[in-house]
Order: sequence, then structure tokens, then C-alpha cells
Amino acid sequence: MFKALRISILLMILLFVALESWLATARSTDWNGSLWVKVYPINADGSDATAGYIQGLDVDDFADIEDFIARETERHGRSIRRPVRMELGNQIADQPPALPEDPNTLDIMLWSLKLRWWASSVTDAQDDPDPDVRMFVRYHDQQDAIALDNSVGLQKGMVGIVNAYAGRLHEGTNNVIIAHEFLHTLGASDKYDPGSGIPRFPLGFAEPERTPLYPQRFAEIMGGRIAVSEFDAMIPKNLRYTRIGEATAREIRLLR
Repeated sequence: MFKALRISILLMILLFVALESWLATARSTDWNGSLWVKVYPINADGSDATAGYIQGLDVDDFADIEDFIARETERHGRSIRRPVRMELGNQIADQPPALPEDPNTLDIMLWSLKLRWWASSVTDAQDDPDPDVRMFVRYHDQQDAIALDNSVGLQKGMVGIVNAYAGRLHEGTNNVIIAHEFLHTLGASDKYDPGSGIPRFPLGFAEPERTPLYPQRFAEIMGGRIAVSEFDAMIPKNLRYTRIGEATAREIRLLR
């Protein structure tokens, strides 16, 4: 009897979490008002250079993300003055839980739950009210020239983890990645080949009907790169060179 009661309580908790997640997702993509997106910087390598860069951050450093979403929502026929409002939170001292190497489905589910709990617990003291979406940006010293881990955005929990370089020269590309992962939290899917990073045609192209097709002028935000030939693509240097394509717009309910 005790086992049955424990299972019932667990199922009720899971049902509550699923309902809460569904309500948050539905609200985030009704496009009736502003979404509050808060960026929390993290010193990923513990270096003085990274600490100094984080100290100099300002909410205006993320204004391109607001402008990008406003431009694209208008282009897709939505009239919202500020669909996204960026905020800058205090630096987070703790590192997010790491995803295990070669994870199976259960590993990913457990990691997702840990990440959502971690995101809430490390921001409680500074969030009142809670933002709609939390984006944790792990900055690394640009002088190290290391290959950054993949970034991730979770629709369940409305949380993203972004790996970025600490340097003014990288602000444009950092904002491209933050915008990409932010749209993941709204339900957008990747539209590039995971092996090569080349955008998939036609969904990963900003201008799939362009003649000639190559080079593309813009990146579809979830395609990630500007396709310059069939086998080559480049990362856009800032969000002015990105677009939200029709397929992505439908996924986040800009188009219905």
C-alpha cells in the first residue's frame, strides 16, 4: 500500500510539472505581450580576464536580441512593440550540471530535471518576479582559443545554457547563439546537419527561393550559418545577418 501511495504522489508531481510546463509554453508563444528574458553570466574558466569582462557587461550588450525578435515578429505580421525584453542578472557562481558523455534517454531526462532545479535554485535570491526565460551564459577567456561545448535550450523549464567567448569582438556572434538557444526554449528545432554544421535545405535557409541559391545573404537563425555554397557555410557576425524562416516561425507560433 505504501508503494502504491508513493507512486501516486510521484505521478501527481509529474502531472503538475507537465501542466506547469504546458501553461508556460502556451503563454510564451501566444505573442500577446512581452517575454522577459534574463541573462545570467557565469565565469566558466575562473580567469581574471573573464571576470573583468563580466564586470563590464550591461543590459545594452544584449539589445540586438530585442531588435532581432522585434524585426522578425513584425516581418511575420505580428504587431508587438517589444516582444522580448532583455534583463541582465547578477553573476552566478555555480556551474550548471554537466550532461554525461554518450547519454542515453534516461540520462538526458535526469539531466534535464537537474538543470531545471539548478536554474531555479541559483536565481531565487535575485528573481522577483521570475523571468519567463532564463539564459545562463558561460563566458570563456577569448585568448584560450578553445573549442566551446555545445549550447542548449530547453523548452521544458524555459532555460538555456550558452557557451560564449569573453570579448567585445565576440558580442555579435554570442548574441546569435543566445537568440538561437532562446528560440529553442519556445519550441524551435535545429535546421542544420549536426555533423557538418551546414544548414539543411530548404528549412535552414533564410532565402530558399533565391536565384542563384548561393551564396545566401542571411542565416536562418535555427540553421545557424549563412550557406555560401553547397558544402560551405559561415557563422553570421551579428543578428543583422539572420532571419526567422517560415518553418521556425510556425514552430514558435508566429505563423499558424
